[in-house]
Amino acid sequence: MPDVREYVLKTPAGGVRRYDHEALCDLLKVEDYTRVIFEQGVGRQAIVRVYPSNPLMNMREINLHDLMLDARGRVTLGTYFDGSPLRFRLFDPKTGNAQRGAIFGTTGAGKSRLVQAILIACKLSGIVVHLADLKSGQSVPEAKGHVATRVTTQYETILMLRGLVAEAERRMAAYAEMGRSGFVKDAPDPLVYGIVDEANRLLEKGAPFRDEGARLIKELGRTGRSVGVGIIIAAQAGHLDELGGSDTLRGMLKEGEVILLRWSSAMMQQLVGDGLVPRGEALQPIPKVVGQVQRVRRYNETAADDEDDVNSQGMLYHLTSRRPTSMARTYVVGSVEPCVGYDPVILSLYGTQPPPGDAIDLEAYVTAKERKAAAGETGDGTGVPSAPPGGPDEPTLATMTTAQRILAALPPDGMTMVELQEALADDGGRAVRRGTISTTVSTMRDRGQLARPDGTQRIIPVPAD
Repeated sequence: MPDVREYVLKTPAGGVRRYDHEALCDLLKVEDYTRVIFEQGVGRQAIVRVYPSNPLMNMREINLHDLMLDARGRVTLGTYFDGSPLRFRLFDPKTGNAQRGAIFGTTGAGKSRLVQAILIACKLSGIVVHLADLKSGQSVPEAKGHVATRVTTQYETILMLRGLVAEAERRMAAYAEMGRSGFVKDAPDPLVYGIVDEANRLLEKGAPFRDEGARLIKELGRTGRSVGVGIIIAAQAGHLDELGGSDTLRGMLKEGEVILLRWSSAMMQQLVGDGLVPRGEALQPIPKVVGQVQRVRRYNETAADDEDDVNSQGMLYHLTSRRPTSMARTYVVGSVEPCVGYDPVILSLYGTQPPPGDAIDLEAYVTAKERKAAAGETGDGTGVPSAPPGGPDEPTLATMTTAQRILAALPPDGMTMVELQEALADDGGRAVRRGTISTTVSTMRDRGQLARPDGTQRIIPVPAD
């Protein structure tokens, strides 16, 4: 390769476990650290390449050929620094397995464009997709009308995930009757994916459906793949404990497809701790701005107009590939500049044909408790509320405190503690321990919100002034 310096280094047994990239660049007298690529070679060697400019800077546009499933169930999303294709597996024809995937990246790292490419690839390849876009539908708006199911709220996402788990369970029972131990694509069932974009909103601490969301995703990751029901999540690169707890995702991710775009330090520490990145291995950081060298300017020097323009969108590491420490980048997906409406380039890639598969009947997965709670909102108890009942200024069952739920449950003539415990167990909200109820009642009595008239055991609400 012209103008590229390459050094082959002998390494200790087991390879290099730790190295200082900045020190290496200083030794080679290269100011732009992104021009230097370090990669473990075969056997006891490593390779250092010095490029005249970062080889991932000028990427071509993605095309339909890239996004068609190959004979090994993979699509091509981009390229490594040495020109090798960056492939993402959606189906393993040797085992019949769907995949479990996770895409992590900070804001502006290119996560949503990567999700768009996967969604387009699924449609082109006849894969049924049920999509949750938890940024109110703004992350991948062009997907509207190009996936079987599209939801934009956390509650609808839970219903969608319940439907996917139910489909996986149906297939397990049906395949057992057929004597089939694995999935055969399109015989008779299609390959199906649940994709949750901005999954951190569903799984972060304090989210109203965190526990159930984590449980359903874990169940799909554990049992769905052998019956052709895959799951992919895309989330901010924070800390894995913010995604339903690291135990929920650890096993699922180690054997799935994990992509890391520009990250945070907390995410990197967790990935190392969970074994997704070899301990002691140092990934070359992905800076916001590539190709600009920070230096002290002389008094008569001026800065370039574009020196602070973010230009590393799409740079990544495919952590569960055969090259987990080799930097890669996605091809350009869609228009480079923001559009005033739907991106015409992305719409062109989706095409005009209808999406494969049928939508999930979300209403079928509303529980009796939720239906009862929704009756006050819909008037007739039917339909799927976009969230648990409650107007924009009214707390919902998912967000109510225990004290608010107690006040909502108490009739004007009050009830006993036993009746109150039963009411809270049946109101459709989260389970509350008996001790928590007793403590909350005592606190509310001290605040003048509740009373026990005439020394009886009945608890009544005290009207606010």
